[in-house]
Amino acid sequence: MIVVVGLGNIGREYENTVHNMGFKVVDKLSRQLGFTFSKEKYKSQVAEGRIKNENIIIMKPMTYMNNSGEAVALVKKKFNDARILVVVDDIDLPRGTVRYRERGSAGTHNGLRSIVSYIGQEFERVKVGVGRNENIDLADYVLAKLNKDELLQFEKPIDDAVKIILEHIN
Repeated sequence: MIVVVGLGNIGREYENTVHNMGFKVVDKLSRQLGFTFSKEKYKSQVAEGRIKNENIIIMKPMTYMNNSGEAVALVKKKFNDARILVVVDDIDLPRGTVRYRERGSAGTHNGLRSIVSYIGQEFERVKVGVGRNENIDLADYVLAKLNKDELLQFEKPIDDAVKIILEHIN
């Protein structure tokens, strides 16, 4: 069992913000795999399917970012041996950069902190760099709507993140 968790915030007001990059990546991943977000369980929107002989769950927690660990803990409790791969935005990576890590600390990301507090650090991560703007309050920056040009700039990093995920789950 492999569980891919995209982090973001629920609600239209958070769509197309850098903080919802995890949702954008898993939306694209699910489309590419032919999976549909048709269920709600584990406090998440869930898409399920199989790749080769492996069961795959793709999750978008509906707990808001800072409580993402609640949703991940529920699926981990049900499938204790599952591989967990979390997709997240990262302000400490340059915009457009994508990085894979087998494990590690939560760093400055509250969604990762929540997950670590529930299940520890032993889960994989794909981080999409969103950079930061020192002239804007951090919360305002990560929750600001991206304009059309900025959304286009993130198409390649989103594709790269999907490619990395597929490499690691195949």
